[in-house]
Amino acid sequence: MTQSPDADAVLAHLLTRCALKDQAAFAQLYKLTASKLMAVSLRILQRRDWAEDVLQESFVNIWHHAQDYQVQKAAPLTWMTHIVRNRALDWLRRPQHETALDEEEMENRWADPAAGLFEQLSRVREGAALEECMRQIEAKNRQAIVLAFWQGLTHSELAQHMQQPVGTIKAWIRRGLAVIKKCFEVTHELS
Repeated sequence: MTQSPDADAVLAHLLTRCALKDQAAFAQLYKLTASKLMAVSLRILQRRDWAEDVLQESFVNIWHHAQDYQVQKAAPLTWMTHIVRNRALDWLRRPQHETALDEEEMENRWADPAAGLFEQLSRVREGAALEECMRQIEAKNRQAIVLAFWQGLTHSELAQHMQQPVGTIKAWIRRGLAVIKKCFEVTHELS
């Protein structure tokens, strides 16, 4: 995230003051950056409630680690965005977010209001089948697929985030997709 040099200087100064536990500086830092950081969190998580929780956790982290910020390594907003992005990706890995959707929530997620009843039921069924198939793959493969396909991370970004070689990430995605494909084939044979 690029800012003007003046804005960077202001944010860097506020981070320096936060390192000294200046609450007024922290309030000003929050006021200047919260909307931009919320946008980053929301883009990754796609749910406002989760994005708000991640933003709160991120600002707590920023408060506690403001002394670690080094102006020569990154612009202040870049440093804070990195914290938010990592927190959001960590949030996606938490097991409590892998709970099954109830029928109404699945219908809302997959249904197109303009579609006919048969098409809506078909989409709900496909969504439920995809969810079931996703549960059948290993957690690391599932995480790689979710981050790649639903969050748009590249293989390189995944490798860096998951601390694995790019080839390993590609293999995890390939294996996961193979399991999903086989699962869908079995599901369609049974229908």
